Amino acid sequence: MPDIPTTREGHAGTIVGTMDGVVKKAGGIVAGGRKPETSPPTPDHVDAPPAAGKRKRPDKHSMDYMMRSGIAGGLAGCAAKTTVAPLDRVKILFQTSNPQFAKYQGSWAGLARAVRDIYGQNGVVGLFRGHSATLLKIYPYAAIKFVAYEQYRAFIIGSRHQETWFRRFSAGALAGVTSVFFTYPLEVIRVRLAFETKHRSSSLADICRKIYHEQPIPKPQPAAAGSGAGLAKGVASAATSTIDVVAPRSGFVNFYRGFSTTILGMIPYAGMSFLTHDTAGDIFRLPSIREYTTLPQPANAPSDKPAPLRAWAELTAGGISGAVSQTVSYPLEVIRRRMQVSGAVGDGHRLRIGETAGLIFKERGFAGFFVGLSIGYMKVMPLAAVSFYTYERMKTVFGI
Repeated sequence: MPDIPTTREGHAGTIVGTMDGVVKKAGGIVAGGRKPETSPPTPDHVDAPPAAGKRKRPDKHSMDYMMRSGIAGGLAGCAAKTTVAPLDRVKILFQTSNPQFAKYQGSWAGLARAVRDIYGQNGVVGLFRGHSATLLKIYPYAAIKFVAYEQYRAFIIGSRHQETWFRRFSAGALAGVTSVFFTYPLEVIRVRLAFETKHRSSSLADICRKIYHEQPIPKPQPAAAGSGAGLAKGVASAATSTIDVVAPRSGFVNFYRGFSTTILGMIPYAGMSFLTHDTAGDIFRLPSIREYTTLPQPANAPSDKPAPLRAWAELTAGGISGAVSQTVSYPLEVIRRRMQVSGAVGDGHRLRIGETAGLIFKERGFAGFFVGLSIGYMKVMPLAAVSFYTYERMKTVFGI
């Protein structure tokens, strides 16, 4: 009988010892370190596990890191696009000079009336028309963009002392170009879906078929002349005709309409977006204000990751980056939108970059390249804010 109390005491001692160990572990995590505990000896041929206070620097080129950052980026893009989908629909209608909504351009009241008309005609579904195609495009686009940025950043910026504005800009620009190359056809389809305003709108298959068969506008042939200059022009015209015959005039190439303009616009947009966001993050982490702008470093955070920003600071940094990047790249975006829908508003022919820019300038002058910019700010600032905020929080969840 005396053995029973002894056994109970032993069990109680075990429980207390276990709880004490848990408390010590928690205290070690909060303090940034962990005291060694009694454990079986580690064999010589096995590496001892690293202490919690000395977190490993992740291998950003590993498949695991790319998968985690890709999922985080894709979810961030979907969350951001869903937030601004109604504004995106109205902005596309304004940019492409849709005849039904051209009268509403240029004022905030016009924006409200456009939203009201779309809602009156088609309900909430009308405000989100083309959004399924948007999500289908934005998830791989955002995933590729953020994965590419992490990869280019790790390659171009090897360590903290190598961080410069040019390296940050270059990493962001390359990431933007990479992502848009793989997802551009989905963007063309999305814009055409959003441009449709008829009650009996075209189906996805009809729009794809229409884009596939559209032809470029043929250039007028110069009149023949008897002089040597006329002969030279004739030879040049024949060479151009040969190129036009060899080069694809319709087909899958139509799904890359405006791609060159997109690349020209994406370089400043993505470059300035990542550069501004990272720079704003550095400002918010300055020693004089970081007490009010940053959160405690999570226990699973990589060793080279700075402290996460508070929600308002992260959203502010993202919003500022969106405004700066939008202003820099907006004229090229307007040209790209007009090129993407040129077959829908004309006679089925596609316009080139110079022709589109000339048409916009002829219609509205220099201000025509900034049509809808105020709406663009309303869209891109929350878009960038939600995107960066969601991405950074998902990175924390995934421990990257």
